[in-house]
Amino acid sequence: MDPVTGLPKSRRSTIDSHREGLTTETHDWTLVKAIELVEDQKIIIIDGDTAIEVACDTLIKNNVSSAPVYDNKTKTYVGMFDWADVMTYLLIVLKKKDILEQQRKSDEELTSEFNDLLKLAIQSQPVPVKLASDISHRNPFYSVFPETSLLQVVELFGSGTHRVSVVDADGNMKGILTQSRVVNYLYNNVTKFPQIEELFPKSLHDLNIGQSTVISAQADSFVIEALTMMNKNSLSSIAIVDADGVLLGNISMTDVKYILRSYSHSLMWKTCQQFVGHVRSRQGLEDGQDKYPVFDVRLTSTVGYTIAKLVATKAHRVWVVDERARAIGIVSLTDVLCLFARSAGANPKPKRSSSSSIPTDP
Repeated sequence: MDPVTGLPKSRRSTIDSHREGLTTETHDWTLVKAIELVEDQKIIIIDGDTAIEVACDTLIKNNVSSAPVYDNKTKTYVGMFDWADVMTYLLIVLKKKDILEQQRKSDEELTSEFNDLLKLAIQSQPVPVKLASDISHRNPFYSVFPETSLLQVVELFGSGTHRVSVVDADGNMKGILTQSRVVNYLYNNVTKFPQIEELFPKSLHDLNIGQSTVISAQADSFVIEALTMMNKNSLSSIAIVDADGVLLGNISMTDVKYILRSYSHSLMWKTCQQFVGHVRSRQGLEDGQDKYPVFDVRLTSTVGYTIAKLVATKAHRVWVVDERARAIGIVSLTDVLCLFARSAGANPKPKRSSSSSIPTDP
């Protein structure tokens, strides 16, 4: 990888090739079809009557962050189940006060499914995953046709949607297209797509991305407090900082799986710093190597370098820090895909939140 532009050194850029008089085949990325990115993909589908705990094991065993939930009674997909739903469910179960507050809401404010989930949670009964599907209200079920253009998908992703199901006209699911899969595809084929390649040498500052409100948790605060902040503010990740605001790490929704593996959810009452250390240790054991993820960039970093770091670390966001290593913003996959969509003339409308740093057009 070129340390400045983020372009893989093993690939000759279209710009350099043209300078040397060589011909390079290029393509219009916006015309790529959705089906091309999910061919031969193994699809994980969870039965709606499966208990939440078993559904979580399915996500962990298959190393996926979400899966569609199918209701055999109605013969329909009822939604997606992901780690945001797991986090919300854990907070409901562990914070009885919140359950009582939810019960006091009128029937008009709560769906019948959510009421059923609350009753089962209070009684410590198994909860079918179909009741928890999109309980976080973060990632509803979206589907596109196989022939949908990549530009249409990227516009959706640039607006904050994290994944879509590719479903044919007969209702058959062909695959799940995620933000990370699209970014990886465009990064690995960037030299075929000049429109995207020309963005790589530009800095985050030049493109006005990377600066946003950062919601953080203190290193000595409890994990349950950090997760509550994430849930309340609809965040997929939260920065962990010391008393001086220096970035020490982060907790993301996918880290919830380590809480599920702990006895009696004991990690919820560890400090954030202890939990970050635990996660890094577990990742090292699972990957067979020491892992200390480098997850920060500067406003002077190029778009290409930032994307390369996202791809290399398999992260959904990187933090932007100043010269004193204090978090001043974030660049997420949503930001990257919003940038790509706008460069092609589309107009995604990202939600205003600390998970996105691209300004919304008036």
